[in-house]
Amino acid sequence: MSATNTHQQPARAAVLANLFAVYLIWGSTYLAIHFAVQGAPPFVMMAIRFLIAGGLLYTVLRLRGTARPTWQQWRSGAIIGALLLFGGNGMVAWAESQGVPSSLAALLVSMTPIWMTLIDWLRPHGLRPTWGIAVGLLLGFGGVALLVGPNVVQDLNSNSPAWGFLVIPFSSLAWAIGSIYARNATMPKSSLMGTSVEMLGGGLVLAIAALITGEVGQVNANIFTLTSTSALLYLILFGSLVGYSAYTWLLQNTPLSLASTYAYVNPVVAVGLGWALAHESLTPLTLVAAAIIVASVCLITTFRGHATTPVPEAVLAEEAQGTAPHLAE
Repeated sequence: MSATNTHQQPARAAVLANLFAVYLIWGSTYLAIHFAVQGAPPFVMMAIRFLIAGGLLYTVLRLRGTARPTWQQWRSGAIIGALLLFGGNGMVAWAESQGVPSSLAALLVSMTPIWMTLIDWLRPHGLRPTWGIAVGLLLGFGGVALLVGPNVVQDLNSNSPAWGFLVIPFSSLAWAIGSIYARNATMPKSSLMGTSVEMLGGGLVLAIAALITGEVGQVNANIFTLTSTSALLYLILFGSLVGYSAYTWLLQNTPLSLASTYAYVNPVVAVGLGWALAHESLTPLTLVAAAIIVASVCLITTFRGHATTPVPEAVLAEEAQGTAPHLAE
């Protein structure tokens, strides 16, 4: 999806098509991860995803004449990739491999702007939250407690590990830290080249994690079933490439406030798809918690006066002669 002239009003059909792509594709990546890691090592699968997607993007850009990244840009990209792709996507994949439903994973990841607001507040000379943001923070953590609490208690009572549910909130914290670091990091002028560098750096960290945890030794032909392979290809082609292109187009042609509305829609899509296609439980408590978390994100982004773009499969937006994203979901 190519960008149009930013001085012209984009066609309504084009806006709707790109919004639909971002809403549906990024909302569906949590379910795709669920299928990709069924019986397959999560770090291995995510390393393959980002190394292939980043490698393809890097190759295309170099063939088109985009400048090669400097050593400092590679270093920054590796740090961002480690925080976002290993700390964020990789740990979400690990949690889903431990039995966390994709719908609950998406809802827990949606608290990223809550972490970003807290970090902005606690840093030196930080921004003190207004009453609206404070209410949003309280609602957000309340919604997360409703989701995590009962599942952790159930796991503890059954003597099964509850780490999956406990890891994801910290996964979204890692994404928030990486997002904030990326704002001032030295990266290529081309946002697409920056994305490829982050994917390659994050993919390398995921591969190292797969080696350390012994996942590489579990790799054999049996893990690449039709379901897991199809899900992996979907994540590479659609989650990391098509979805990113659609979001880039929206950032270049529509207000950031409209482009970032995926943050409210993705959890809803993930919950619906998890229930319909993976037979995940959709209890009244889950629906209430989902409504509370989405409402908290709406409050926080509204009262901050500008939209914050979270994650899971989130894109970093940075103000530099227009808003340019660095990372796809």
